[in-house]
Amino acid sequence: MAFSSGDSNVPESVKNADFEEPDTSLPKTNISKIRNKMRRMTEYVKLKKEKQRLKRIARKKRLKEAKALGDSAPPKKVPKTIENTREPDDAMVDPQDEEVQFDEAMDEMAAYFNKDYVPKVLVTSSDNPHTRTIRFCRELKQTIPNAEFRWRNRASVKKMVKGAIERGFSDIVLINEDRRHPNGMLLVHLPDGPTAHFKISNTKLCREVKHHATWSEHRPEVILNNFNTRLGHTVARMLASIFHYEPQFRGRRVVTFHNQRDYIFFRHHRYEFKNEKRAAIQEIGPKFTLKLRSLQKGTFDSKFGEYEWVLKRHQMETSRRRFFL
Repeated sequence: MAFSSGDSNVPESVKNADFEEPDTSLPKTNISKIRNKMRRMTEYVKLKKEKQRLKRIARKKRLKEAKALGDSAPPKKVPKTIENTREPDDAMVDPQDEEVQFDEAMDEMAAYFNKDYVPKVLVTSSDNPHTRTIRFCRELKQTIPNAEFRWRNRASVKKMVKGAIERGFSDIVLINEDRRHPNGMLLVHLPDGPTAHFKISNTKLCREVKHHATWSEHRPEVILNNFNTRLGHTVARMLASIFHYEPQFRGRRVVTFHNQRDYIFFRHHRYEFKNEKRAAIQEIGPKFTLKLRSLQKGTFDSKFGEYEWVLKRHQMETSRRRFFL
């Protein structure tokens, strides 16, 4: 990095600083012409290590120059990712918009956010669930305050909805399984809906999380991150409404729903403040990933239900930079 002598913003010590120019050129080798497989692999490993070494040298040089420049250092370059280069979407909304606030004040979850009732969640599964699905449901029951796990007993979803309304439940979380692993979640907001169907993947139970923290009965905080569209707002409000609206900060538990490229990552942590700037976190579990498949008005009705949104992969997922949440 060169500096002109007439630049008044650059300190004198930086002008006179002698930055060593590291040799970042790779050795000229043509690995593909090596006929011996073992030698070719050895040379490839050497070249890969050399690339990593030169990358570290260049990074140290950038850090050294930025430290010497101080406040006058150029801003860091933001790498281009699929997330920050997403296609512009008309469905993107501002949470502070008056129209959005009015719609949210009139939707089915408005009573929860007005604190008119305490959430009571029914957690159940498909018929004849495997041990892993049962354990997953019970860990969800521990994670969600004021939740109950009950056996389905071959009852239809419509019958469960009717019985849950009579027993004062506010939501139903139904876990489906395939090949002995949880593969789907049906979230029904009672009594008037909506109903969301998610695909579940990458499930890890508490005991499978390395160095996991112990679970406590304190009500967790809920973080909803990166839900930017109208559809995303609705889904985020549905997910938030199954947790109690008054967290118990003494327990230092936090539940996170992080949306990235329409995949919703669920994480459950316990945090501890080390000082004013640093905090340590320890994962509790379980952890899993959700993918929205459909959003239906009202409670579950597979034949005559009116769908607000349905994922049609071959028609809608035509671009890697197009997202809906």
